[in-house]
Amino acid sequence: MSSTAGQVIKCNDSVFPRILGPEAADTMPILWLQIRLMIRIVESVGEGVTELVPGDHVLPVFTGECGDCAHCKSEESNMCSLLRINTDRGVMIHDEKPRFSINGKPIYHFVGTSRFIEYNVVHAGCVAKINPLATLDKVCLGATLNIAKLKKGSSVAIFGLGAVGLADAEGASLAGASRVIGVDLNPSKFEEAKTFGVTEFVNPKDHNKPVQEVIAEMTDGGVDRSVECTGNIDPMISAFECVHDGWGVAVLVGVPHKDAIFKTPPMNFLNERTLKGTFFWEL
Repeated sequence: MSSTAGQVIKCNDSVFPRILGPEAADTMPILWLQIRLMIRIVESVGEGVTELVPGDHVLPVFTGECGDCAHCKSEESNMCSLLRINTDRGVMIHDEKPRFSINGKPIYHFVGTSRFIEYNVVHAGCVAKINPLATLDKVCLGATLNIAKLKKGSSVAIFGLGAVGLADAEGASLAGASRVIGVDLNPSKFEEAKTFGVTEFVNPKDHNKPVQEVIAEMTDGGVDRSVECTGNIDPMISAFECVHDGWGVAVLVGVPHKDAIFKTPPMNFLNERTLKGTFFWEL
């Protein structure tokens, strides 16, 4: 890794102006409070970085921690004022320039991480240091169940059985959930979801009533906890309305369109259902 420190690194097959998925580009040297990663290993660090050294194993996180703002100093929040998720920002904070290019033209960052690239430059606060013995192709971060406060024997509904939803299903299973109900429009996901702890499946297309009503009938009034992982507003509402009155908690993980409006009768709150949201809470 030391042979590449301070040099421009050329990667392969960049085709988009912003690095979202498996694209790549030229990755520029690092500056103040920045680090450069080779996959999930720190390749080099910039001036001012004190808590990381080359060779450290890390995971990029799109809600970082500067360590200085009111949020970072609070025990009740991780919504860093400087490094919180920002889908509009495509540059480094220090100098407002991107660190990627192809054929001399800039390629912009995405939510501070741009993970799908061989070499990456991120703010030092946008990585979480992990145990070097952890297997890099399997290790991941999850936080939803810290918010839901899942109890052993609880029933849980997971809306969206993609990577995030499956991780939450696995977490629910490990926490001792008695029922893990997977909700998705794609039935081909159901078989694989069983390996992550999902015990039952609901496809909203198979019913002529709202899916929250279906789940309420299945669970004698609603699930104890629900987790919404699609980012679509209708499943978000369903996830909230399917939890049991009196103690049910719904956690929103998916990120909706910024202009989306969440609508539900106020009586759902007065009947002591709880709605929460999270961005990498309690890492």
